[in-house]
Amino acid sequence: MIFWLASYPKSGNTWIRTFISTYYFTNNDTFEFSNLKNVKQFPHERFFDKDIRNINSAISSWDGVQKKINNQNKIIFLKTHSALATINNYKFTSKKHSIGAIYIVRDPRNVITSLSNHYELNFEQSLKFMTNSRKYLLNNNDINNFGNFTFLSSWSEHYKSWKNNKKFNIFFIRYEDLESKTLDTFREIILFINKILDKHEKIDVDRVKKIISSIDFDKLKNKEKKTGFPEAVTDKNKKKINFFYLGKKNKWNKILTNQEIDILNKKFEKDLRVLNYQI
Repeated sequence: MIFWLASYPKSGNTWIRTFISTYYFTNNDTFEFSNLKNVKQFPHERFFDKDIRNINSAISSWDGVQKKINNQNKIIFLKTHSALATINNYKFTSKKHSIGAIYIVRDPRNVITSLSNHYELNFEQSLKFMTNSRKYLLNNNDINNFGNFTFLSSWSEHYKSWKNNKKFNIFFIRYEDLESKTLDTFREIILFINKILDKHEKIDVDRVKKIISSIDFDKLKNKEKKTGFPEAVTDKNKKKINFFYLGKKNKWNKILTNQEIDILNKKFEKDLRVLNYQI
C-alpha cells in the first residue's frame, strides 16, 4: 500500500522526506541525498512502461500504475505535489491503493517567496501561479512527456483536497510547527506512521535528535553546494537553481513589500484564519 508525503510545492515536503528516508531506511542515522531514492516522486515517468504524450493518458493510467506499485505487497512511501483531485472521473488515488498520508501546509506568504526563486517568477506571476485552479506541472526538460504530469489546482484548493479527505488517514501539519517544535512534531509523525504500519516499538529520542541534526537546513544547503542536489531544477540558461534557498530566513514580513502583504492577506484571508496564521 502507498503512504503519501504530500504538499503544495515549496512547503517543506523535502524536509519530511529527508527525515523519513533516514529514520526508516538507514542504520547510521546520517542523511545522504541518496537516501531519497527510498521515497520516490509520483507521478513520474519512471513508473510508466512507455512515454505518456497527453494529459488524458496520464490521468487514466494513475489507477493501473498504483495497482502495479502495490503488487510489491509492502508499504511504499511516495512523495507527491498532486492535489487529491478527480479529473474527468479519474481519481488521483483511492483507499484501495493508499493506506495513509502526511500533508504539510505552509503559510502562503512564505510559499510565494520560495516559488518566485524556484520558478524564476516575479510577485504577480507567482500569485497567478498560486491562485490558478487549473495549474499543473510538467518536466521542463521534456514538456511533451506527461508521465510527470502533476495537477496542482490553486494553493487553497490543494491543501483543502487533502485536509478534507475522509477515505484514508491523513496527518495534517503546518510547516511552521515543524520549524518551531521540530522534535515534538517529528515524534508525532513517527507515532502516526508506526500506528498505520502496526509497529509498536518505542521511539528512540536520541536517534530522532541525531537525524534532525543531520538534516539541518544549513547542512543540507552546504551539502548541495559541495555535491549538487539531484532534484534541483535548471534556470533559463540551464544552470542549476539552488534548491535549499532561505530556510528559516524565509520570513514574508521581511521580504515582501507592504503592498504585497496587503494583497496576500486579502487574497488568502479565509485560509489564513482557518490555518491559524497571523494576519
